[in-house]
Amino acid sequence: MAGGIGSRFWPVSTREFPKQFHDMLGTGESLLQKTFSRLKKIVPAKNIQVLTNERYVNLTLEQLPEISEKQVVLEPAMRNTAPCILLAALKIKKENPNAVMLVAPSDHWIEDEVAFQKDVALCFDTCEKENVLMTLGIPPTFPNTGYGYIDASKSATTPVLNNELQGIHKVRQFREKPDYETAKQFLAEGNYLWNAGIFLWSVKSIVAAFEAYLPVMSALFSEGVPVYNSEKERSFILENYSLAENISIDYGIMEKAENVYVKKATFDWNDLGTWGALHEKLVKDINSNAVVRAKSHLKDASGNMIFTEKDKLVVVEGLNNYIVVEKEDVLLIFPKEKEQEIKTLLTEVSEKHGKKYT
Repeated sequence: MAGGIGSRFWPVSTREFPKQFHDMLGTGESLLQKTFSRLKKIVPAKNIQVLTNERYVNLTLEQLPEISEKQVVLEPAMRNTAPCILLAALKIKKENPNAVMLVAPSDHWIEDEVAFQKDVALCFDTCEKENVLMTLGIPPTFPNTGYGYIDASKSATTPVLNNELQGIHKVRQFREKPDYETAKQFLAEGNYLWNAGIFLWSVKSIVAAFEAYLPVMSALFSEGVPVYNSEKERSFILENYSLAENISIDYGIMEKAENVYVKKATFDWNDLGTWGALHEKLVKDINSNAVVRAKSHLKDASGNMIFTEKDKLVVVEGLNNYIVVEKEDVLLIFPKEKEQEIKTLLTEVSEKHGKKYT
C-alpha cells in the first residue's frame, strides 16, 4: 500500500511527492524501494502489486523498474484501506484461487529482514491450512500512545491451530490509540502488542470476510470480477471505486471477524510515521542529534532531528528537541514534542500561504 500522503512528514512529504517515494533514511533508496526489496525476497517480483493513488503511477514505475504497469493498482479516489485490499484480493483470487496474500504498508522500517521472512513464512503456512485472518503484532518496548494495540489472548488459541509456542495467538480485541496511563497498563499486563498494519491471509478467507462483514462493498467490487486483469478493468474501477465506503480494513473486517490471529513479531519495527519516529531509528551523535544528508555544526544542541534535501551546512546553537527540516522553499523549525500537530499545521499553511507549499 503506497497511496498515503504522510502529512506528518511535511515539508518533505507533500501531496505531489509523499514520503514513501523519498529517501527518508539517507540510504540511497526510498521507503517504497526498501519495502519492495524486502518483499521480493519472499514473493516473486512479478507477484507484487503496488496499491497507490493514480497520481503516483509514474513515480512508482520510475522507482520500481522491475514491475510492469499492470502490477500498479490505481485508486481513483481516497477510500482508506478496505476497498483497495478487497480489489487486490479479487484480482489475485481470479488469477490463483489458492493464493495466500501479504498486505504491507510501503513506509515501514524493519531491521532484521531474515526474522521478518521467517515470521511471514510461518503465517503463510498457517493461512494455507486454516481459514484465518492474521496480523503481525510488535512487542511494545515503551507505552507508545501513537499506535493501536492488539489484545493477544494467552489461552484462547484453538486446538486446530495450537501454535502458541510459535507465537500465534487468537486476537481478543483491537484497542484504539490509548492515553499514556492506559498504554502503561497495557505493557504491565504483558499480552498487548502494537498493531503494525501488516496482514496475511488466503484470498479465499479475506474475500469471504468481506462478504460477511462488508457485503455492500463486496457486491460492488465482485461485479468487476469478469473484467479484472484485463483491459476493461480500468474503466470499471474508474466508474465504481468512488462508490465504495471510506473505511479501513481494521474497522471494516479485523475488529468484527471471529477468526483473527496475531503472530508475535520477532523483528524490530517502526512505522516511521513522524519525524520523532525517524529520529528514534537513526544513528545519533553523543548529544542524541540525528542528521540526514546535512553537514552539521552543532553547539549546545541535543535531541534534534535535522534533515536537509541536499548536502547543506546547518549551524545550530542552543536548540534542544526540535525538528529542523529544509526542503526547497520551506524551512521547518518545530518542537519535537508537538510533532503530532504538524498535520494541523499543514492545513494552516495551505490556507494562509497556498497549496504550492503542501
